[in-house]
Amino acid sequence: MLVVLTTMVVTVHVVNASLVYVGGGKETWRPNVNFSEWSSRQNIFVGDWLYFGFDKKLYNVLEVNKTGYEGCNDMGFIKNITKGGRDVFQVIEAKKYYFINGGGYCLGGMKVAINVENLQPSPSPSLLTGVKQNKNGSPSKFGGHVVTVVAVLTGVLLAWAIL
Repeated sequence: MLVVLTTMVVTVHVVNASLVYVGGGKETWRPNVNFSEWSSRQNIFVGDWLYFGFDKKLYNVLEVNKTGYEGCNDMGFIKNITKGGRDVFQVIEAKKYYFINGGGYCLGGMKVAINVENLQPSPSPSLLTGVKQNKNGSPSKFGGHVVTVVAVLTGVLLAWAIL
């Protein structure tokens, strides 16, 4: 019973998150992308996941403070989120997050400031069908509110069957 309830809680939390492709695509953490323009068009919320796709031999992703962002200073970064070139970072509070690429690429524009908001927008028609859109317009791996209802109902049925 405890396993079923835990699964339900995790499922309900995950289905409300989105995967956001930073820069708008799977391999766009690279020079010659206007990250300022991209981020100005985004609505990113607490719990969303940022996806950085890049060549890990050339680039990295560092979370920095505002001063590090503005001066492209990669010393004293907050967190190095570089793992394998297809890295994700979950935004866990409403604030402005700053990311840069070290090694001089930041000076060429490889930096992004992302404003994270607390409140989810009201459901769009796509959410009512159970498909939540990514911030770049493609369907998310995570479902919408219909999936939440199905997960809860499944959990209730499983709990009822066990009893």
